[in-house]
Amino acid sequence: MNQKKDQRKQRNLKSREEVIMPVPVPENQMPDNYSVFLGEIKNRIQQERLKALLSANAALVMMYWDIGNAILQKQNSEGWGAKVIDRLSHDLKEIFPDMGGFSPRNLKYMRKFSESWPDREIVQGALAQITWYHNLALLEKVKKPELRLWYAGKTVENGWSRNVLAFQIETRLHERVGQTTNNFELALPPADSDMANQVFKDPYVFDFLGTADTRREAELEQKLIDHLEKFLIELGQGFAFVGRQVHMEVEEEDFYIDLLFYHLKLRCYVVVELKAGKFQAGHVSQLNMYMNIVDDLMRHPDDQKTIGLLLVKEKNQTLAKYALAGYTNPIGVAEWEKQITDSLPEDLKSSLPTIEEIEREMEEKEI
Repeated sequence: MNQKKDQRKQRNLKSREEVIMPVPVPENQMPDNYSVFLGEIKNRIQQERLKALLSANAALVMMYWDIGNAILQKQNSEGWGAKVIDRLSHDLKEIFPDMGGFSPRNLKYMRKFSESWPDREIVQGALAQITWYHNLALLEKVKKPELRLWYAGKTVENGWSRNVLAFQIETRLHERVGQTTNNFELALPPADSDMANQVFKDPYVFDFLGTADTRREAELEQKLIDHLEKFLIELGQGFAFVGRQVHMEVEEEDFYIDLLFYHLKLRCYVVVELKAGKFQAGHVSQLNMYMNIVDDLMRHPDDQKTIGLLLVKEKNQTLAKYALAGYTNPIGVAEWEKQITDSLPEDLKSSLPTIEEIEREMEEKEI
């Protein structure tokens, strides 16, 4: 009896040994270039996964355009009404129970999407690279097709979420980009000047500062740092935070830069000086000195010239231009605001529901 138990126990042990996963060889016993090889494989997998996601999203957006176009054609040619959409919604849900996105309202959005973009080839560009939710935000908030395409392109370029896209539309980013008072054309080569103009804007909107009046630079700086992620989003893609109150010593004198960034596309440091009041000519002189010190003490030989950005609560355009005259360092002057106070212009209005209303009407499953 005991012998049989021992035999069963040995068989069980043997079977467990057979299913035990092999222990990987220690990393320090791998060839010298194994980590490089692993990194290449990892990057390839990540790239293919991203391609698959982008491809799936593009296929979904194009499918929605096709459905919307088919509905539109039937309504135009045969006079089909809203009852057909309600019935189509019911039938599609029955046929594809595992899919979302076939609510009557979403089918109407598909029709509106197709009607707004009659050229299918245009949809296959930037619009197919952003999500359906992004496209609905564009339909809801932007009336002009060329502006929709501009914001779609910026969304692809910057990887904006739908909420960030909505914020950029509401704060009229297209009107603010390239509007700083600056001397970039004189201080930078043409290609760098053009890029710098597109990087900086005026005004900057710091909607996260709250309603309390900000009268001191130190308070403004602290609030920006407290909301650094939102601050970086408003600055735009490419800005990397280096530090605040960055200490620099020259001839036993101490100087402190309010905020220091490095821009990954421009390949240069960006010195930001904050002012809670009106623009003064002396602000430019101070900023210029700080930029000279950064270029001397911190700039790498491969870096481009440091750019300065002066943010003021109120700017006199003419005085700012006169103050910048004669400086060879690239400097931009812009205002900062807590919100865009004017109502949206006509070309940024739509009769479509708000995003919140869209979400409430969408089905529970993600599209």
